[in-house]
Amino acid sequence: MRSPTPFLSALPSHPRPGPGCTDMASQTRYVDRVIPCISMHDFEDRIDEITDQLIQAAENVGFFTLIGHGISKEHIDSMFAISKTFFDLPDDVKATVPWNPNNVGWEKNSQIRPSTGQPDSKESYQLQFGENMNDLWVKYDDLPGFRTASLDFMNRVQQVSECLMLCFARGLGFPERFFIECHGISRPNSQTTMRLLHYFALPEVSDGKVYHRAGAHADWDFLTLLFQRDGQDGLEICPGREVVTEFGIGDGWTKLKARTGEIVCNIGDLLMSWSDDRFKSTFHRVKAPCKPGDYFGDRYSIAYFNQPCKDSLIQGPSKKYPMVTGAQFTDTAMKRNFAALQEKLKTAAAA
Repeated sequence: MRSPTPFLSALPSHPRPGPGCTDMASQTRYVDRVIPCISMHDFEDRIDEITDQLIQAAENVGFFTLIGHGISKEHIDSMFAISKTFFDLPDDVKATVPWNPNNVGWEKNSQIRPSTGQPDSKESYQLQFGENMNDLWVKYDDLPGFRTASLDFMNRVQQVSECLMLCFARGLGFPERFFIECHGISRPNSQTTMRLLHYFALPEVSDGKVYHRAGAHADWDFLTLLFQRDGQDGLEICPGREVVTEFGIGDGWTKLKARTGEIVCNIGDLLMSWSDDRFKSTFHRVKAPCKPGDYFGDRYSIAYFNQPCKDSLIQGPSKKYPMVTGAQFTDTAMKRNFAALQEKLKTAAAA
């Protein structure tokens, strides 16, 4: 998902990089934090325990990792291999499935974060279940079996997502299947998206350019499930937001190791709003490598964004925010992101 960074003034600030660095945020204050690791094994028998752990993670950090989730490391590796076969295609073939505002399709070097004002050094292919994908699946002749394998993996991740939704509904006092029904992937107005990501290899010796893999941002979805590959590090988080309409003022970042079998999850702006700001949507980024020991090679990840159906009604138990539909929430987030980017570019041009 193209995640927004809606308000610029409260973004953590960072000095310019030193010689040889490839990221404006290279000189960073790091903070050790415990990122909860939650096992999903024996889910039905342990649902109360798992719910308590998820609620604590959502309230205090906004990020957590899952193990024992039922998707094997071998299946994850297989999906990464399939993803790579897509990104290895010539650009003119990938361009036959171009990104569009329904949040589907392929893009390259085109996502500009308001936090950086520059394109992320990456490409991605965004997939959905329903009618938004009409004519946007890569052709079978170009990549046999891609659609079938991708949908199989998406359905597996959806099953994990629905377990988490059930727990969050219990924690907020909604009926158990409330969030599951609001995110029904079989409905024609489903917006849930799986994003295959390829961050380009970057020079280990400075070429005088500044690179960004994914600038600081908060996701606007309900919940994100992220798959990474062993050793392909770079993901960092910065907690500190108290209300969904503002950015936090923290400037201490924490690194998360990339491990293939784990799923890294984070609360999105939607769930923060839906919980009346009880659960925290946390800033995060994929930091470009800067020093020896960082990972400079091609980096692959897979992000699964749980987004509500367009007609789902969104309002927290305490009604802190006005009721909106899923379509309205997404539209507002995209407009807010665009406005923030324009302000960033205007400020940069005046400097």
